[in-house]
Amino acid sequence: MRIRPARLDEAALLTGLALRSKAHWGYDEAFMAACREELALDEAALGRLVTAVAEDGGRVLGFASLEADPPEGSLDMMFVEPEAIGRGVGRALFEHVRSEAAALGLHRLTIDADPNAEPFYLAMGATRIGSTPSGSIPGRELPLLEMTLTTA
Repeated sequence: MRIRPARLDEAALLTGLALRSKAHWGYDEAFMAACREELALDEAALGRLVTAVAEDGGRVLGFASLEADPPEGSLDMMFVEPEAIGRGVGRALFEHVRSEAAALGLHRLTIDADPNAEPFYLAMGATRIGSTPSGSIPGRELPLLEMTLTTA
């Protein structure tokens, strides 16, 4: 497996991957329809975000996007193909994003996590600092996590 920068022409491919990965957690069709716009990537988003793709044998297995506004940043998206979950793809992507964030001079990374992904981020060293409203589902709260990258 290798990790490389996303290409602008991969927006539709990465959007499909994000939707499949989100659906892996058993969300119903109405929930997925409500999330569709928030999970969609286009060339403008890929041009604005620092996005890394994990691939193996030319097949995209996952991706992660970082939004950087030094000295802080946020993990904008991180999704892994359902059949690749548990195979180290997420860990490799997260470690890559953490390294990229530190290289960009970020001191803190925030994560608005899906509740199903919170245990993963906690295992990676993030700490829960509260909750944040979902951008797709009115009234739904998501875990808000943070990771300190360097001491200020």
